[in-house]
Amino acid sequence: VQLQACGGGLVQGGGSLRLSCAASGQIFSTYAMGWFRQAPGKEREFVTAISRSGSSTMYADSVKGRFTISRDNAKSTVSLQMTSLKPEDTAVYYCAATTGMYYYSDLGRYNYWGQGTLVTVSS
Repeated sequence: VQLQACGGGLVQGGGSLRLSCAASGQIFSTYAMGWFRQAPGKEREFVTAISRSGSSTMYADSVKGRFTISRDNAKSTVSLQMTSLKPEDTAVYYCAATTGMYYYSDLGRYNYWGQGTLVTVSS
């Protein structure tokens, strides 16, 4: 499956941004999806994940209550709505797909990655 993320940009602290990731090549509903991010000089970290059906989600504590993941299997897309953004949310955000049975916070469980989209939050 090929993944294409978009929607990044520059936003002021406290603002909102919506990222999208479009998938192509395989049956989208057979993949659980995740969003990860990598800040400058730091390792890539888990942000959120969603099950194949979209009925279950998981969030990192740092974004819980501010970020919302969703998916549209008919359109083969997964989205990340980010609100109350903070400067520490600045990073390149990646969408990822896993062929595993469940969704995971471990990036090693994801088989396919998008190219990343940069989110910059100013203070």
